[in-house]
Amino acid sequence: MTYSDAIIKRLTKLCADKNITTNKLATLSGITQSTVENIISGKTKNPKLKTLHKLAIGLDMTVSELLNFPEMNETAFDDE
Repeated sequence: MTYSDAIIKRLTKLCADKNITTNKLATLSGITQSTVENIISGKTKNPKLKTLHKLAIGLDMTVSELLNFPEMNETAFDDE
């Protein structure tokens, strides 16, 4: 698993849990839909901290909460 895979899995699950689309997430986060889609599709491999912060705010959480999940904390990541 790569860092990108872990972030994709986390964002996808959070959107499903909150019953929102990636378009809605983009709107709530104040970033473009294409930015969110590039992250979710894996096109963007290393999103900036500023982008992760905006996504966290859109999901009504902190960056720490966004990145605190089993795959991030318990995985030995492949080099990208």
